[in-house]
Amino acid sequence: MIRYMKALGMPLKEIRVHMKKWDMGRVKQLLKENRDAIDQKIVELNLQKRAIERTLDSYDRYEAAPPDGAIVMEYIPKRRMYVKETKTNFYDYEIDEYERLLRSLKEDMGDRKISPFYFANAGTILTRENFMKRSLYSTQVFVFVDQGYVEEELITIVPANSYLCIYCDRFSKEKEYIDRLLATIEENHYTVIGDYICEVIVEMPLDYKERGMFLRLQVPVRMS
Repeated sequence: MIRYMKALGMPLKEIRVHMKKWDMGRVKQLLKENRDAIDQKIVELNLQKRAIERTLDSYDRYEAAPPDGAIVMEYIPKRRMYVKETKTNFYDYEIDEYERLLRSLKEDMGDRKISPFYFANAGTILTRENFMKRSLYSTQVFVFVDQGYVEEELITIVPANSYLCIYCDRFSKEKEYIDRLLATIEENHYTVIGDYICEVIVEMPLDYKERGMFLRLQVPVRMS
């Protein structure tokens, strides 16, 4: 019986007490608490597993990605994101301000009980209107999340679409590459049908002056 109760997760101290004086109600309460703790652990392990799978997918995409500066058309399935409004236009600043905004995003996720496992693939959003006007004004940062692990009211859906993408190996190149995306859209008479997204595919060491990131700059388009 002692071995069985240990297998159910009851601590030896509690087993000793109940072997001397059996209390069915207390035993049931302890087992319910242990069951709930196991359920929570399962959720955390599933989140960790999903984070590992996403990271492996990101590494695969990085290894298979076209070279820096290449423009490609890609179909990207529906995605879910958690978006934070920062009220700060990070395009007016250098990388230090971007880092600060990411820290505030992480703190905000903690306040809303969103797992830190989602923090790997962060990014920024430029509205379609500002993108088309070449107005680099954006105050939104995001992370991609999974259904069922984040409250639905906190999730923004990014529809499946064909995206015109350009890959970028330096944060400092983004503004130049946005111009290249716009030029390609104009040359091919594409119609922009949604917001521009700057997504971090992989983070890596670079040097003490600049954060090492491989980015996918993307905008949903329709071929006219």
